[in-house]
Amino acid sequence: MPHSITVAPISGALGAELSGLDLGVDLADEEVGAVRGALLDHGVIFFRDQDFDTDAHKRLARRFGDIFQHPFLMSDDPDVVTIVRNPGDTRIVGEDWHSDTAMVEKPPMGAILIALDVPDYGGDTLFANQYLAYEALSDGMKDMLGGLKAIQTDRMAAGPGAADRDRNRSTKSRVGADYIETKNAHPVVRTHPETGRKCLYVNHSYTVGFEGWSEAESKPLLDWLMEWGHRPEFTCRFRWRKGSVAFWDNRCTKHIAVDDVRDSRRVMRRIQVAGDRPY
Repeated sequence: MPHSITVAPISGALGAELSGLDLGVDLADEEVGAVRGALLDHGVIFFRDQDFDTDAHKRLARRFGDIFQHPFLMSDDPDVVTIVRNPGDTRIVGEDWHSDTAMVEKPPMGAILIALDVPDYGGDTLFANQYLAYEALSDGMKDMLGGLKAIQTDRMAAGPGAADRDRNRSTKSRVGADYIETKNAHPVVRTHPETGRKCLYVNHSYTVGFEGWSEAESKPLLDWLMEWGHRPEFTCRFRWRKGSVAFWDNRCTKHIAVDDVRDSRRVMRRIQVAGDRPY
């Protein structure tokens, strides 16, 4: 770890705040390695008092991989998703516990999100460590889950199923005639490609059942697993300020946006980093 960078954990489960880096300038290889190492160690990392434009945001993301273009959230720039919450919105992006875009063949490895305009309080984000969620299961449950795949689809987050949600929020999804469902089966227990650790990989926004099971048969176990995955002892909570940045490992964490402030404007800019097929 370069001497200029400090890493301060924010909870026992996951999450750390890094200081000593200006993310708006080109990072040295040693600094990129330190950031990646902290991400692998802590699942999600945070930075304060950052200020960089969209081009610098893209350059930063590309130091960790190719940019992943979101398949259904609408944006003028396909590399970027600007997440806006305006006063009066009754729905928000990320209001359910989820891993990002889990329904694609190769979900993103992570995302870098910067706060551009935030209220004085509220609108926090919670993260949950899915390594711990898996490791705390009984041996019998681990054995059963080890052979299962989960069906991941975007039909609840985009298309006709999201039309009501879209009418009540400022950031829009594809809900019209150009929407085509994206669906893939991924392991319920995935192995992280860099750490080799196993973690749960099911979530409220995209998972609808187990491969070879009906959705009705799947529901009781699936509901239990999804709730189990964000028990308080597996989580951390981050309070945003203008210029705050979160970089999360989408392969081993879930997150949720807390919908507790409805009279203030909130603007966030996110770029996702491409990943590989879960195994």
